[in-house]
Amino acid sequence: MSKSYQRQKLARQELDQIWSHPETVCVIHYSCESFYDRPDGSSPRITSIAVRNLKTAQTQSFSIHKFGELRSLAANDLENHYDDLEKEMLESFYKFVGDKRDYKWLHWNMRDENYGFHALELRAKILGLDETKIHVIQDDKKFDLARILISVYGRNYASHPRLQSVMELNKIHTKNFKTGEEEAHLFQSRDYVALHQSTLSKVDIVASICNQTYEGTLKTNASFWDRNGGSITGIIHWRQEHPAIISLSILANIIFGINLIWGLLK
Repeated sequence: MSKSYQRQKLARQELDQIWSHPETVCVIHYSCESFYDRPDGSSPRITSIAVRNLKTAQTQSFSIHKFGELRSLAANDLENHYDDLEKEMLESFYKFVGDKRDYKWLHWNMRDENYGFHALELRAKILGLDETKIHVIQDDKKFDLARILISVYGRNYASHPRLQSVMELNKIHTKNFKTGEEEAHLFQSRDYVALHQSTLSKVDIVASICNQTYEGTLKTNASFWDRNGGSITGIIHWRQEHPAIISLSILANIIFGINLIWGLLK
């Protein structure tokens, strides 16, 4: 059995886990400042977070501008309170996480301190949030859809940047979607609403892609060979499970049986 087929099999098992109880799956995405234009090496500020329930599509959002609004701060005055507002936002987010300890978390490339769950934890610590209030999500509860797609379809399933490519292939369009770089510019220009709407759109996009992958309807650039684990074993399993092939095999067996009986009766 090839390694690629084994990876595909494990990835499909992950999808089964996710969709066995979608009501206990949170789809998460967040926006932040640019992590490239930082000569001092400081961590990028978290600007907004969106969390969507995979089954109900109910979405909870956390953003600097929303917490500024709760304080009755003018939009042009938020910059003077960024640290306090980001801290409040993260504290609220982690309270939400603490209420969902048994949930799974579906994400796209949130893997390290540059961009990921660890980056959220780092910012919370830097801002002085009490560590007892930082409810760390365990690794076995995290499901990276970006990596799952590579395991299922192979590395050539879409061109870079893969998220936008998959959206284009499957005609997933939203006027609110912005790239990470564009989101960073929106924060810099204080266009908080457009930034927040982009973050919200991405949890819907990730949920849609996950659903189509699970149902086997996602369109990709993957070859037939890659879609079946890049192995003879995968092709055999495809042949055994594909309804049309099964029907043709049954029909062939029936015809063979009729011809055999007819030959004996001659």
